[in-house]
Amino acid sequence: MARVGLTPERLAQAGAELADEVGFDEVTVSALARRFDVKVASLYSHVKNSQDLRTRIALLALEELADRGATALAGRAGKDALAALGNVYRDYAREHPGRYAAAGLKLDPESAAASAGGRHSQMTRAILRGYDLTEPDQTHAVRLLGSVFHGYVSLESAGGFSHSAPDSQESWERILDALDALLRNWPAGQPR
Repeated sequence: MARVGLTPERLAQAGAELADEVGFDEVTVSALARRFDVKVASLYSHVKNSQDLRTRIALLALEELADRGATALAGRAGKDALAALGNVYRDYAREHPGRYAAAGLKLDPESAAASAGGRHSQMTRAILRGYDLTEPDQTHAVRLLGSVFHGYVSLESAGGFSHSAPDSQESWERILDALDALLRNWPAGQPR
């Protein structure tokens, strides 16, 4: 008999909280069972295995990020929108380091199709409409922004900027300025 109150959603939420506390790599069905003070076997009626649990946490994190992004972008355009979305990723990583790591989990095709990943791409493309980019340059720019946002957040989270001047906030603001300038002056494509 399933323990009262345990659902896949509740386990994903508890797993996300655990990931923020101990790191996403440390989240397992066994660790979650200890948190609920239940036998591991009792969780298997709600999640298939640790990979299923990790996928559910990733989907939860992607959804939370997409919701925050949509709220932050409402009514914004251009550099204001660019900075808003970048700050959503940076702030989320600071507040929820385990969930942010989970959002980078490589998903199987079925899970990826069910994820909020498409919303992230749509939000980034919405920002780019303000820069008048056409395909394939828009796709190149989506990849650039994802690389810069996630790369900076990863380096900052690992303490890469903590021991040097200027401080990381100043660098972040300069990077957003540089991205805005680049997007406004996107180089013409070269014929192949």
